Amino acid sequence: MSGIAEVARRAGVSKSTASRALSGRGYVSPATQERVQEAANALGYVPSTNAVSLATGRTQTIGVIVPHANHWFFGEVLEGIQRALMERGFDLALYSAQPGSLERSHVFETYLGRSRFDGLITVGIEPDQQELERIAALGKPFVSIGSYDIGNSAVSIDDAASARIATEHLLALGHTDIVFLGGEANKAWPSFGDAHRVTGYASAMRAAGLESTIRLAPCAVSMPAGYDAAVDLLSDARNRPTAIVAVADEVAIGSIIAARRMGISVPAQLSVVGIDDHENAEMFALTTLRQSPREQAALAVELLEEHIDSPDAPPRRIWAPTRFVIRNSTAAPTDY
Repeated sequence: MSGIAEVARRAGVSKSTASRALSGRGYVSPATQERVQEAANALGYVPSTNAVSLATGRTQTIGVIVPHANHWFFGEVLEGIQRALMERGFDLALYSAQPGSLERSHVFETYLGRSRFDGLITVGIEPDQQELERIAALGKPFVSIGSYDIGNSAVSIDDAASARIATEHLLALGHTDIVFLGGEANKAWPSFGDAHRVTGYASAMRAAGLESTIRLAPCAVSMPAGYDAAVDLLSDARNRPTAIVAVADEVAIGSIIAARRMGISVPAQLSVVGIDDHENAEMFALTTLRQSPREQAALAVELLEEHIDSPDAPPRRIWAPTRFVIRNSTAAPTDY
C-alpha cells in the first residue's frame, strides 16, 4: 500500500498538509484537499488508524453497547449506526451486554476501561448505578438510544405517547376490556421504555374512565413469549379481553398466532395493536405505531459527533418521529 509521503508527492504538497487534508483536522484549502484526495484515491491509500490517532489524538473508533444483537430493534439500530459511522470514517467496536450475564460484567469492568474509542453509544441497556459510574469514569462523550434519561444526550421515541395512541385507537373503536401484554413477570420492568409504554396505556384507560379495568399480562419481548402469554390470557373465555395493546410488535405477532390457533378471529373477536412496525408487521396485517431504529441510530451518531467536536456542548434529548399505521388487526368489538 502507498504511504502518506507518496500521496504528498503526487499531490505536490508537504506530508503534514496531506495528513491534515485526509484527516480533516486543521485547515486546508478546498482545492488542495481535493487534490490530495484524488492522489490518495489514485494510489489506493488508506490512512492507518494508528497514524490518524497520532495526528489527531483520536482513535476514529466508536464503542457501541447493546443488550442483544439478534433482536429486530437492536439489529436495525446497529445497521444504522454502522452506516452513519462509515460515512464519517469511524470504526465500530461492538459490545454485547445481556442483562445479568457474566459478559456484561466483563464489558463494564474491563473492556470499557481500555477506552479504545472516542465516544460511546448505548442502545437500550438500562445501566444500573454501578454501570453508570463506570461510563462516567471513562470521561468520553456518551449518547444513549432509549427512553432512560440520565443527564446525557439521548435519542428515542416517546414511549408513553406511543402506547397512549395505540390504546386510544382501541377505545375509539368501542373497546373497554383492553389488556396490556408485555414486560417481565415477578421483577422490575426490564426496560424504561416498556415501563413508559405501560404508563401510556394506563393513562389512556384512566382518561376514558376505565381505571378499574386496567390489566397487565407480563411476558418477555419476543414472539414465543407473546404467544405463550396470549394462550394463558385467552384460554379463560369468561375473562377474555376484546383487545390487546402489546409492548412491541414481536409480542403482538405472537398473540395473533396464539389467537388464530385457538380459533379466535382477529380482528372480529380480538383486536391487537403493536408498537414498532417490525419487519413482519405487514405480513400479519398488524396495526402498529411505526418507528425507525435506523433513523434513531443516525441521529445518535450525529449527536455523538457534536459532543466529540465540542466537549462542552450541553446534552440534548431528541424525540424521534413516529406514525400510527392502521392495518387489519383492529376492529370494533363484537359479541363472541
